[in-house]
Amino acid sequence: MIESFELIFVREGTLHLQELGRPFSVEPGQTLILFPNREHGGTAPYPPELAYYWIHFSVVSGQSGGNPLDIPQHHSIARPDNLVTLFHRFLEEQEAGTLGETAADLMLLQMLTEVVATPVAEDLPETAAAVLANRADAYIRTHFHEEISTTSVADRLGCSADYLGRAFRSVYGISIVDAIHRRRMHHARLLLMAGEQNIDEVSRACGFVDCGYFRRIFKRHEGMTPLRYQRLHVRAHVNTE
Repeated sequence: MIESFELIFVREGTLHLQELGRPFSVEPGQTLILFPNREHGGTAPYPPELAYYWIHFSVVSGQSGGNPLDIPQHHSIARPDNLVTLFHRFLEEQEAGTLGETAADLMLLQMLTEVVATPVAEDLPETAAAVLANRADAYIRTHFHEEISTTSVADRLGCSADYLGRAFRSVYGISIVDAIHRRRMHHARLLLMAGEQNIDEVSRACGFVDCGYFRRIFKRHEGMTPLRYQRLHVRAHVNTE
């Protein structure tokens, strides 16, 4: 038994364990919180593809028992890539010896905030604009790596670019171009963290013809260059034991 909380976040594979006899199967993109002074352990062999992060922490609370964090014990994460980024930064700074107590506490608070972040509502009103915007969003999600634009998406969906742009903004609050960039940046972060491709290759894999333009868009979204982002994250270790 341990005398602290433990936050576990599974990135790949499935982690099978129990706490006080209660079984849990933690899938990719899910978190599990283990409580202090409760017996826990694995219930099945680790699959070879299993990769997960964990962190121990303590909570100062005047209450006894229960969950002073008011956080679901087993939960699916709305933005798993954000949590991956936070764990990588934590590990990187810890490894470099630059992680002070205050910084560690703040980063942990960010992690817990991501655990309880509310996902964007999936159920949209079934108006013509909403249906069209949903179709555009689905198309962007599966074709972001191609040379697409507002006009090409509109042509694919059989409507004018102006009408599609207004419908999409009325539902999602952003433009088609912004939606394409967000999806590409999400994919770029994952590729950069994997560390298996150089910046030019990542740029092309995300649908950019001009690597310089990719660098500018990435810096605008992430506050740093792709190379800096890759160097910051690629050395972090993911537990597979």
